[in-house]
Amino acid sequence: MKRLFPLLLLLCMAASTGMAQDMPRVRHTIDTLTSAAMHGRGYIYQGDAKAAGYIQNRFRQLVLQALSQDYFQPFRFPVNTIVETPQLKVAGCVLRPGQDFVANAASASGKGKTQVLPLDTAVFSDAAAARKFFSQNFKDKAIVYRQREQKRISQLPQPYQQQLQQAKLQVVLQPKALLTSVAQVQAPLPVLEVLESAWPTSPKNLTFAVQAQLMPQHEAQNVVGYIKGTAQPDSFLVFTAHYDHLGGQGKEVYFPGANDNASGTAMLLELAAYYSQPQHRPRYSIAFIAFAAEEAGLLGSTYYTTHPLFSLERIRFLVNLDLLGTGSEGMMVVNGKVHEAEFRLLQQLNEAQQYLSQLKARGKAANSDHYPFSEKGVPAFFFYTLGGTAAYHNTNDYATQLPLTKFENVFKLIVDFAERLQE
Repeated sequence: MKRLFPLLLLLCMAASTGMAQDMPRVRHTIDTLTSAAMHGRGYIYQGDAKAAGYIQNRFRQLVLQALSQDYFQPFRFPVNTIVETPQLKVAGCVLRPGQDFVANAASASGKGKTQVLPLDTAVFSDAAAARKFFSQNFKDKAIVYRQREQKRISQLPQPYQQQLQQAKLQVVLQPKALLTSVAQVQAPLPVLEVLESAWPTSPKNLTFAVQAQLMPQHEAQNVVGYIKGTAQPDSFLVFTAHYDHLGGQGKEVYFPGANDNASGTAMLLELAAYYSQPQHRPRYSIAFIAFAAEEAGLLGSTYYTTHPLFSLERIRFLVNLDLLGTGSEGMMVVNGKVHEAEFRLLQQLNEAQQYLSQLKARGKAANSDHYPFSEKGVPAFFFYTLGGTAAYHNTNDYATQLPLTKFENVFKLIVDFAERLQE
């Protein structure tokens, strides 16, 4: 019995560490994807192409099988880019690009000195005030309004909206944070978004510069690899994550995208590393898809579902991984209220091992790359963690602020869930 005890202890230790995460490797992955060299994994300085090449090389190292030419599935789409760092000086005060202001994703080019003209909010309720305000010549003016007024502007009579488009510049004052995006079209005039806290009181003039370029045929690529199942190779589990982010605005400003979505991409690569080990070979085939252009409107996943590399009907279940860098307040499961049996299974597994403090369920939502698959009838969940960081779609979503609070436990829950789905 004494001789058997050390063996049993070693077996228990092996079992408990079988799914142990290489967290230094996870950190290195996130550091690499959020580095200045990849410039926000967007559309200037080949940021998205560099990220795709990095994932491709990781797939090669893991000896994943390819479903397309060298793991790549290319497609094209239009995208607007801010190719030079925007400049803004208001009432003699130089504002900081990326911190105090950014160019709107759809901004056109423009520069010069102009008078500041605050939008008179009476135009929304007083016809006489509207006629008086819109009798002005806006050609050499910077029209300034608050973000909360954008919807009301869109409801103004069309002639008034057209007049606002004749301004030299529009300035949108943001109350809390600079949240930018990706645009597939270019606005008819330059648009800057400025934090209200950085905007001087009652400025009379400003000087600005924005240089934008619309690229009508930008080429991006999904990166796809798989591991062939040992028992049911024609049935697939699919793990997905988008690797793209918002890119940058010239050389001085870029959006790192640590939580969104270097974290999900790192989880995808960790799962690929786990299942590529001989002792963890899955019974079903498992595909790993890193999508491009999610931030531009779920374009990579939409393209994939219309050009699938294997029949969508062969997918047993899909798990989309996005915003997985936190977890102190649990995890949200989008489609948890749609696929109730699978959500109950997930809850049972979580309760048995106490991986996360809670799992919350949402219904259908078009908020990440699971959605085009769901619309095609593929059963899918979208996981995102809760709590821990508020950085989102701005320059503050950098790697060192990302806690990765429950990253290891989310990984274990996913593996447990995938194991049960293959029974």
